[in-house]
Amino acid sequence: MALISLRGVTKRYQGGKVAVDGLNLEIQPGEIFGFLGPNGAGKTTTIKMLVGLLTPDSGQVNVAGVDVLADPIAAKRRVGFVPDNPDLYDRLTGLEFLNFISDVYGVPVAERQERILRLGDMFELTADLKGRISSYSHGMQQKLALMSALVHEPPVWILDEPMIGLDPRSAHLLKGLMAEHVRAGNSVFFSTHVLEVAERLCDRVGIINHGRLVALGTLDELRQGDGNETLEKIFLELTEK
Repeated sequence: MALISLRGVTKRYQGGKVAVDGLNLEIQPGEIFGFLGPNGAGKTTTIKMLVGLLTPDSGQVNVAGVDVLADPIAAKRRVGFVPDNPDLYDRLTGLEFLNFISDVYGVPVAERQERILRLGDMFELTADLKGRISSYSHGMQQKLALMSALVHEPPVWILDEPMIGLDPRSAHLLKGLMAEHVRAGNSVFFSTHVLEVAERLCDRVGIINHGRLVALGTLDELRQGDGNETLEKIFLELTEK
């Protein structure tokens, strides 16, 4: 069973502009999937429909076997989501915020304490968790957003530009966490403008342009026999047509 499934998904904005046009896509367990496209191509709109922040005009969205439209709360419990611009409660301390998120997801106290300590040590944020979020740098806020998305250990991670603001060490740690997550039979769906990261990390990639999926497959499949072709070259060729 696919952990993410979009079938005939379409979204229009005011004025009739089509942001996503009949999108069909399935992400399997054990897969890191890179979702690529130029600005305004429909990436973030697609992600917002996956996590229940936007309602599609037509089509079906399923996450971990749950229909996002029919049972949005159950679907959201199965997802760890990091938006492209995390909006955190900056008057809370980092620890208060993580406990609040743990309460939302029903994470038992003993489990949340272990997970917060482990993730905090991993991202070198433990010493700062007692400080207010308003005092955090952009990179620290990005780390906190990642911790809050992972604290309930969901099977599906949906990450919109997750590397932005991370220092090289933290970005390397996140890549390792993503690989470990899919080895356990879970899925990662992430968007990025850093094509070299997608090229090294992803099992498959999808390229969206003007709301339509213009390419889907492994890097070897997208190269179509040209073993020297880079993902950057493929991306530019497909999105400039």
